[in-house]
Amino acid sequence: MHVLVTGGAGYIGSTLVPMLLARGHRVTVVDRFYFGDTLAGVGSDGMLSRVRADVRRVDPRVFEGVEAVVDLAGISNDPACELDASLTRSVNLEGSRRVHRLAQAAGVRRVVVASSCSVYGHGEGTQLVETSPRHPVSLYAECKAGVEDSLLELGRASGMTVTALRFATVFGVSRRMRFDLAVNVMTKNAYTQRRIVVDGGGKQWRPFVHVRDVSEALARTLEADEARVAGQVINVGSSENNLRILTLGYRIRDAVPGTEVEVSGSDPDLRDYNVNFDKLRAVLDWSPRVTVDDGIAEVLAALRAGEVDPDDRRGYTLKTYVFLAEVERSFREVAIDGMILE
Repeated sequence: MHVLVTGGAGYIGSTLVPMLLARGHRVTVVDRFYFGDTLAGVGSDGMLSRVRADVRRVDPRVFEGVEAVVDLAGISNDPACELDASLTRSVNLEGSRRVHRLAQAAGVRRVVVASSCSVYGHGEGTQLVETSPRHPVSLYAECKAGVEDSLLELGRASGMTVTALRFATVFGVSRRMRFDLAVNVMTKNAYTQRRIVVDGGGKQWRPFVHVRDVSEALARTLEADEARVAGQVINVGSSENNLRILTLGYRIRDAVPGTEVEVSGSDPDLRDYNVNFDKLRAVLDWSPRVTVDDGIAEVLAALRAGEVDPDDRRGYTLKTYVFLAEVERSFREVAIDGMILE
């Protein structure tokens, strides 16, 4: 199968793409490569193509001959999304909608979109299912909810097989490492500072899922019988990885002796949701394998071995976007006819 992956060089994409290649799929990646070429050394025999482009302006011809699209592109991380609300809506909402329309126009049979359990926001009760009310409390989640709605409508109108996968909060080591996700950042802080700060009292629920399990769910959705996944919204995670944030802090403290857990009463993050994942098992006959404790151990091992750099700006989405915005401003101030030095 020829699969086009938007955001294929990102945190999830740089794990998914090698997996798809290993399964015999041909892959085209569309990405801005803001965080570097995280796919260096991946792919051979012409099975991987890279297209450096913005989803809002990517050439429609890129979709020719594509059989399936995995849409991962977007500005991730709630604080990064809040930097420029209009830009976020342009990329995360309108950019995704454009990708889906271009796919449909090119005759692509399947589109799988990365959504998020954050659409539940401040959840009503526990064990939330796919039909539970959505209460997004961030711009990021609002855009995800909007993309879900438009994708499902496009599927009904066109007959294209569309699926929205709502990911739990992702963790684990990736080629494009992120230290702004709960498990990863708290583990990093325990390792580098022997200190973890838990905001909001820590009683809020959050489900977690490893980046390899997310990639496996995406691959299985692409390869599933169309009738099983068409028009479906599916939570991706596992019940045992539903944790209160304070419990997560204590687990990391136990993995890094000498770590202090500081509980703060205030929390700008209003999310609180405990999610049910029975539908994932029923539809794909599969459940995630990696536990949160496994992920903590994995991140610690990578830090100790020097395989990931906790000081690399590219491991922090907000820092990278702020840096790029400053670079762009500086360039505009000194460039003449689009050039700085000749």
